[in-house]
Amino acid sequence: MNTPQSQPTNSKEQKIANFDPNGVGDVNGGLFGLPFTIEEAEVVLIPVPWEVTVSYSAGTAAGPQAIADASPQLDLFDPAIRDAWKLGIAMEEVSMDWAATSEQLRQRAESYIEWLEEGSPETDAAEFANVTEEVNQKGMELLQWLKAKASAYLDQGKMVGVVGGDHSTPLGLMHALAERHEEYGILQIDAHADLRVAYEGFQFSHASIMYNALQLPQVKKLVQVGIRDLAQSEAEMADQSNGRVTVFYDSVLKENMYEGDSWKKECKKIIAQLPQKVYISFDIDGLDPKLCPATGTPVPGGLEFEEAIYLIKALVRSGREIIGFDLCEVAPGDSEWNGNVGARLLYKLCNWMAVSQKRLEA
Repeated sequence: MNTPQSQPTNSKEQKIANFDPNGVGDVNGGLFGLPFTIEEAEVVLIPVPWEVTVSYSAGTAAGPQAIADASPQLDLFDPAIRDAWKLGIAMEEVSMDWAATSEQLRQRAESYIEWLEEGSPETDAAEFANVTEEVNQKGMELLQWLKAKASAYLDQGKMVGVVGGDHSTPLGLMHALAERHEEYGILQIDAHADLRVAYEGFQFSHASIMYNALQLPQVKKLVQVGIRDLAQSEAEMADQSNGRVTVFYDSVLKENMYEGDSWKKECKKIIAQLPQKVYISFDIDGLDPKLCPATGTPVPGGLEFEEAIYLIKALVRSGREIIGFDLCEVAPGDSEWNGNVGARLLYKLCNWMAVSQKRLEA
């Protein structure tokens, strides 16, 4: 009597056994061409196609789909992380309902912002009387929707990341994490400080995300890296935070390096400001805009791609734990380049979060 050969015991193991990581990326597969479902994945990504309060260039609501579309072009081998692709990464379907709501409200908000820029003429005041209230109400609904989704995945033991959309989008994940951790810090890589209070009247403005995050008492520290475009009020808020907010201005980082400091030394200074548990909030405009030129508010300067990845690696190698992250402000523009860069950054964020939680080996 023949004894049947031992077979993998579950669907994920079968998929790992049958998947060829050296093959052509499957554009009909999941994120990065991987075969895993949401149920099988250890990292679940929640796309949030939202950009209602953008005040410069639109397009970031299409970022999650652009990243997903570009992701199968990425080779899965990572020389620093053993069998990274086996972790299991999956992204939910982009919500067409939220995308439609975003587009509808963005047009209303855009007209309102233009009215503000024209000096708020009294003749049109009635037309715009309820815009901020309407947008703020939907922003709160989005926060609660994302918080509930993220909480459900976290309760299942999954790692969670948000793919925006504009930078207002991840607040619900930050709230969900605040209910599960007594304290954590935020490492923000960004061109902008995002510390404005209800910018242009919008409570959940993309320019207010870090002000809103700081309303959570569990957020003990905010460390901002690459900042090079901010209002005086934001600088003063950081200065008067009693050390809760530390800003590493792009110009100062560059000057230190021009004068002989290494990026390793600068990263050590940055990481020293962070507590044991860290949430990474990555606005793609924190990078040099040549890397993602279609982003909503590009600013000259910023980090090179490998500088950003080195900082994330150094954070993990310091023994700190990444408890969640977001990647925001990727806009597709008229080129696949933007989504391509976003996809590669997203893969690194997923993998190094897993290493920090000892679910992958580096």
